[in-house]
Amino acid sequence: MTIRQVATTPFDDQKPGTSGLRKKVSAFQQPRYVENFVQSIFDCIENRQGATLVVGGDGRYFNREVIQTTLKMAAANGFARIIVGRGGLFSTPAASCIIRKRKAIGGVVLSASHNPGGPQGDFGIKFNVSHGGPAPESVTDAIYARTKVIDRYRIVDAPDLDLDRLGEVKLGDATIEVVDPVADYVALMETLIDFERIAALFASGFRMRFDAMSAVTGPYAKAILEECLGAPAGTVMNGKPLPDFGGHHPDPNPVHAADLISLMNGPDAPDFGAASDGDGDRNMIVAPGLFVTPSDSLAILTAQAHLAPGYRSGLAGVARSMPTSRAVDRVAERLGIACYETPTGWKYFANLLDEGLITLCGEESAGTGSNHVREKDGVWAVLLWLNILAVTGKRADAIVREHWATFGRDYYARHDYEEVDAAAAQGLTASLRERLSTLPGQSYAGLTVEACDDFAYTDPVDGSVTSSQGIRILFREDARAVFRLSGTGTVGATLRVYLERFEKDPGRHGAATADVLAPVAAAANAIADIEAHTGRASPSIIT
Repeated sequence: MTIRQVATTPFDDQKPGTSGLRKKVSAFQQPRYVENFVQSIFDCIENRQGATLVVGGDGRYFNREVIQTTLKMAAANGFARIIVGRGGLFSTPAASCIIRKRKAIGGVVLSASHNPGGPQGDFGIKFNVSHGGPAPESVTDAIYARTKVIDRYRIVDAPDLDLDRLGEVKLGDATIEVVDPVADYVALMETLIDFERIAALFASGFRMRFDAMSAVTGPYAKAILEECLGAPAGTVMNGKPLPDFGGHHPDPNPVHAADLISLMNGPDAPDFGAASDGDGDRNMIVAPGLFVTPSDSLAILTAQAHLAPGYRSGLAGVARSMPTSRAVDRVAERLGIACYETPTGWKYFANLLDEGLITLCGEESAGTGSNHVREKDGVWAVLLWLNILAVTGKRADAIVREHWATFGRDYYARHDYEEVDAAAAQGLTASLRERLSTLPGQSYAGLTVEACDDFAYTDPVDGSVTSSQGIRILFREDARAVFRLSGTGTVGATLRVYLERFEKDPGRHGAATADVLAPVAAAANAIADIEAHTGRASPSIIT
């Protein structure tokens, strides 16, 4: 085998965001596109000679081809051991788990998370650092700077490896180790979750459905739910990972997991429903007849986590992304623990987790996690819910309603305006920022603006400041609207509008969310003049 150093020229669109580099598959299929970005990652890893690297992805279209390229380039760039999941698979939290367990220098994770797959879909590459979490901005900035001047990449000339056979093989001077992508993750879950209690719950006749959305968590859910915990065969729906996710949009929300929602609202609903996304880091929780918002789920897990073995001694603190509802703040206050409000992006939680300031964290976009890894973790969240159900002996809908009775209910929804013209979306937020000082005291749709700001965050660990993270409008009527542009799409811009209203009176907790939030939505639309800026009279998706 020989190592080739191949001349190349830069691409001008390889700037990674908080979730790495995401583009259409066709972009990654361009000659040298993958090689340029992977080499730029490797060029920015200090002390890579002789180090261990983890490589894996969510199984979407083009995953195997990029895995082969990455392995050959890693071998050519001095890594001594490269650990890859069988079939090229690792869920994102499982990749974080094995990076930490094997003390790897980091991992190349191939995923576009919840974005659609297939030849016309999306693809993504990101680098996770040695603590198992996404690379910080200083690293992604360095990678981007390198992509702009790269003039060569290194690769081993060798046939493709058999990714479906466990074991070790030499590739140049490196050892490629193909591992079971599920085993280490299951072992970690057994240290945190009471498998015996959950197994007894299933043995009692408890029924659930887990929709893996034809994505990466299928093997994980089958191994844990059906094999370890004794759930009946068929508990896991859409359990085989497919390159196009079976045509699903693998985002676990009521729109894209409509079959599960229909089942849970039907006359023969199982006792519990759940789903995860394309790369396994997000979750959806559904009780019979009741969708549990991610914000409520985080608050409930915070209140009940002590029922699971891994959290029996209590929580150091909790964190939520700014757009996430304030439900968890009320729980943290009752528990007497700190609650941090951060920008959207898991890297902000990682600093708090590494410093031991928090134990649980979550985002409104269905991501929940704890200090066991440095990524959000969909299967873990479902298992923690099952642990709570097993210990309390209550149905999920009863637990939610009891939580509201104790802490009050934060009615909450997110309105997504997808594939908006980027200039129009940026014009909307720029106009809103210019008018912030004029809004307090003004009334819209019966609500009065009390305060507003453009959210900025000072990291309590390193003192870094992150600004312009979303516009918050607070109303005197205990309501809130948040405006933020999302960077997870690959076409145009996504404008997200988050609506929230708190209701303490249990007698009013049964109202329809849309009715309660209608004035907040009307006020948000009037303040931002959404239709005039975007041409959209209504959102693409409401969750």
